[in-house]
Amino acid sequence: MGNQNVAIDGRWVIAGILCITLLLFPVVAFTTGTLRVVLALPFAVFFPGYSLLAALFPREGDLDTFRRVAFSLGLSVVVLPLIGLVLNYTPWGIDPLPMLTGTSLFVLATSAVAWYRQQALPEAERLRFALRAGPSGWTEASGLGKTLGIIAVVAVLTAAGSLSYAISTPGPGDRYTEFYILGPGGSSADYDLEATAGEPVDFTVVIVNHEHEPMSYRVEITGGGEAARNLTTGTLDHEDRWQSPVEIVFRAPGKDQKVEFWLYAVGSPEPNFDDPLQLYIDVR
Repeated sequence: MGNQNVAIDGRWVIAGILCITLLLFPVVAFTTGTLRVVLALPFAVFFPGYSLLAALFPREGDLDTFRRVAFSLGLSVVVLPLIGLVLNYTPWGIDPLPMLTGTSLFVLATSAVAWYRQQALPEAERLRFALRAGPSGWTEASGLGKTLGIIAVVAVLTAAGSLSYAISTPGPGDRYTEFYILGPGGSSADYDLEATAGEPVDFTVVIVNHEHEPMSYRVEITGGGEAARNLTTGTLDHEDRWQSPVEIVFRAPGKDQKVEFWLYAVGSPEPNFDDPLQLYIDVR
């Protein structure tokens, strides 16, 4: 049986990438482990490079299909570190979710440019892909074509391995715990730094686990003329946030009465920080 060619409009490929990106984004964002790695592979090894290449070279004659696919794989490996470099200078950092968001936005933006540029071309010049149904063309490929194919496979494996490592092994600088105190209005600017002896003052203790592993914490509160007391969080998974209201009653008037909040990981005799959170209250 002879080979048959099926032509696919390049704009439909762009539309497919846009749809898959929008569908996969929430799935990848809210999964973990191996499933996240597998579902995120298109974002790591193909979508960014293809959409950028389609925006730069929208004509059918710019690149043949094989080179376009191979270069798309290679460009994706280049684009991802650049996105990570930009995110590294933002408050979000290069955790998996910001990386996924940045990559998705890059794909959406370059795909929109690619669609616009292809739409502006005459019909005969628009990008099309001819898919051949029949025996594999590997044996008929030139030496350069086979070399590009091997490079493409290596690029896919490299990107997949890098993505798996980045998702499963956070960088050492990414492990930390947020620990802060909120005032009565739920803001760090609402501290009530004056009190009346015998009347409670309300605060909120907040802990957020960014340690990339389950953690349990203990907060020791001293001062205010009361005996030291402890709050425990229970087990917090990575990115879990815990908060608890605290009432402090000062027994006697006085200036700058100090209250200290010490944070401990459960089971550790040493506090997480060298210095506690401190509040100084004027008590009437």
